Amino acid sequence: MTSLFSAEMIRGLLSSAAPLMMGSLGALFTELSGTLGIFIEGFMTLGSFFSWIFAGWTGSAAVGIILAAVLAGLAGAGLSRFVHATGADPFIAGLALNLAAVGITDSLSIIWFGTKGVLRNPNILIPGPVTISLLERIPVAGGILSGERPSVYTAWGLTLLAALIIGRTRIGLRLRASGLSAKAAAERGIRSQRYREGAWAAAAFLAALAGAALTFRVGAYAPGGVAGRGWICLAAVFLGFRQVWGVAIAALLFALAERIGLGAQFFGALPATVLLGLPSALALVLYTFSHFIGKIKTEQP
Repeated sequence: MTSLFSAEMIRGLLSSAAPLMMGSLGALFTELSGTLGIFIEGFMTLGSFFSWIFAGWTGSAAVGIILAAVLAGLAGAGLSRFVHATGADPFIAGLALNLAAVGITDSLSIIWFGTKGVLRNPNILIPGPVTISLLERIPVAGGILSGERPSVYTAWGLTLLAALIIGRTRIGLRLRASGLSAKAAAERGIRSQRYREGAWAAAAFLAALAGAALTFRVGAYAPGGVAGRGWICLAAVFLGFRQVWGVAIAALLFALAERIGLGAQFFGALPATVLLGLPSALALVLYTFSHFIGKIKTEQP
């Protein structure tokens, strides 16, 4: 039996966590701007579909992924502007986007390919593991850190970038100020809506990247491949106490629960539906726990 802490298992864990990390970072940006991005699930669905389509059209996986993410970012900014201009409820607007994403992808799949099932394209070159010689020199961990999928390096690189932006730049300070009190921010000349639009654009961009990572990990677009991970990303924001590195750790915990659930199916002790629902159940339990801890902290003198 493969050890839980073997290099192979850790690589699998990091690969599973990468989409959750990117989606959770997007949800964190929107939360800090004052409105949680309910739409993460929808943009993950759109990103998983359109990254595969664009990759097939352009012949390049990288171009397809970037194009889908950029378009998602523009759509996220547009959605934020629509909510602000019309006074629509952000929760309802995000939920509508999630429902529309499923209908859009299914409809286009039927129109373009005659099916809403799995889409394969042998002409798309799936990016394989990347070997980094500098990382290989690190004792013990070098064999794990090098040879990962591009999505893993992307997720950790974006996490570091997000930590720098949120904690070390004026943009991050103003973003957090806008989320705490739009009125107080306006008195200091900060245009809260502009930062909210930027946060929604970043969230949609990151969610699309997360969806693309899920698609290219299996080498085909599969309807329903997102499988509720967008909601888990929302829970990771609160489990991580609205901190960048806390969110990254939460994503790792959820990825570990997912892999334990998949691995436990081989033993047949529990129904498959129960095991597949383990990450969502863990999300609910940990969200409740983090909310309880946060409430205790706020009540302390």
